[in-house]
Amino acid sequence: MRTVAVVGASLAGLSAARALRKQGYDGRLVLIGDEPHRPYDRPPLSKEFLAGRTGEADLALEADGEDLGAEWLLGVRATGLDRADRSVRLADGRTVRADGIVIATGAAARTLPGSEGLAGVHTLRTLDDARALRDELVRGGRLVVIGGGFIGAEVASTAYALGLDVTVIEAAPTPLAGPLGETMGGVVSALHADHGVRLLCGVGVKGLSGDRRVDAVLLEDGRSVPADTVVVGVGARPCVEWLEGSGVALDNGVTCGTDGRTSLAGVVAVGDCANWYDPHTGSHRRVEHWTGALERPAAAVATLLAHGATEPGVPRPPYFWSDQYGVRIQFVGHAAGADSVTVEEGATDERSFLAVYRRAGTPVAVLGMNQPRLFTRWRKQFTA
Repeated sequence: MRTVAVVGASLAGLSAARALRKQGYDGRLVLIGDEPHRPYDRPPLSKEFLAGRTGEADLALEADGEDLGAEWLLGVRATGLDRADRSVRLADGRTVRADGIVIATGAAARTLPGSEGLAGVHTLRTLDDARALRDELVRGGRLVVIGGGFIGAEVASTAYALGLDVTVIEAAPTPLAGPLGETMGGVVSALHADHGVRLLCGVGVKGLSGDRRVDAVLLEDGRSVPADTVVVGVGARPCVEWLEGSGVALDNGVTCGTDGRTSLAGVVAVGDCANWYDPHTGSHRRVEHWTGALERPAAAVATLLAHGATEPGVPRPPYFWSDQYGVRIQFVGHAAGADSVTVEEGATDERSFLAVYRRAGTPVAVLGMNQPRLFTRWRKQFTA
């Protein structure tokens, strides 16, 4: 294998490049990224960076002096994959031919229809998004966050600490019910009320009002929520449009095996765009978590370098964390399918506890709020 192209230059792409070198690949390595920035850390964008406590230099993912011996093609988008001559087409007309390809194009924030061109409306996915939103928040005023997921909750927490008047709108009856289940989703989302942040659940957004700049969020039940700034946090879509017609199987991202192998030989997928097969659940799922982008590329690279002649191992269960209102929230495993959840330590009303999810008596997930040491001991049981 003389040339490997990694399409996507964020954490998953960088992790794949590092794994290639660590596993002995010494050929030509090309990293392609649609953003002009070198790889940077995304989790601080909704927290420390947005609050002004962390600068751009602190976000860098590359270690001082790190040299992967790679060619970096940044600020250019991949537009197609030609399986006949194994080449990646770029928006600027260039073509990169490769023997092996790592798809790491990630995901893009979903937008609110009709919000295009209206000042004061933001999503938060990239460094440029965070820059623009930070400039808005320093002005203060009324912030409305559409979407009560983790990104929306973290933005609300940061804005609250900056002194803004904050409202969170969630279409589902209970925020975070998907990843945490209804009971614990309700406990975690109660952090908003604890800090005087309004949380409106079970109501959808009809649209936005304003001439050139947003001035209110219009709800489907007829209410209007005044806003100086709006953040849309309604999830992300995998960036795989460029693969249409390539022969790579697509279904909510790139359909791939436990080890990242796709329907095309010599092509693997990693990160937020990869719809991995999960043997724990017997189904495919996209794992949009930092640890997945850091750890899973090693398995995909091993498969790529071995030309598919490897036995896929069992991936670690998903792990993620969130920091909201000074509380560290940690979760590992799969809440879906659990038939019980019990608090093993602490108390939910004190916002400091550890809860274990079980199915037929077997632990399948653990949630911790401000219980980092105890959570770490439990997590080791899932990753041993």
